[in-house]
Amino acid sequence: MADPERAVADTRRWLERAVVGLNLCPFAKAVLAKGQVHFAVTGAGEAPAVLEDFERELQDLLARPPAERDTTLLVIPHGMDDFLAFLDLAGRAERLVRKRGHEGVVQVASFHPRFVFAGTAEDDITNFTNRAPYPTLHLLREASIDRAVAAFPDAAAIYEANMETLRRLGPEGWHALDVGARA
Repeated sequence: MADPERAVADTRRWLERAVVGLNLCPFAKAVLAKGQVHFAVTGAGEAPAVLEDFERELQDLLARPPAERDTTLLVIPHGMDDFLAFLDLAGRAERLVRKRGHEGVVQVASFHPRFVFAGTAEDDITNFTNRAPYPTLHLLREASIDRAVAAFPDAAAIYEANMETLRRLGPEGWHALDVGARA
């Protein structure tokens, strides 16, 4: 179990070294450089309490201008170790966004230390495109996604490029990044 400061430091290192460093998300570099990424840590480990913190972060994100806070990473360092339970939580978070009337305004992405794409083996290196040091719910503004996609016309190619990047990197290269999510 990590304390909140450690969870933020580990998540920031992952974002800087893996997500931005490997260009897994070409849109992340700008918001990180501008200080528009908010790192929040929940002390909760059970889904209902995590969702309460998620809703609070959702409202806080929407209450601020994008230039101040464009995106939020809600890190869950306690509990949610089971990947399938976490996927259920992510689905519940998406439903909460819709229920609160923010569909089309905020999108939820999820990352987990044991993330596995359907149809891949658990140790397949391509799973690491969605692995983070801790279970994490990412709140993204849809308007920011739209602007990023407009600036990057072939956004669908990102997924394939990420898979190829990780295949070239391999488990040893991933481990050398020292980002907490282990290959």
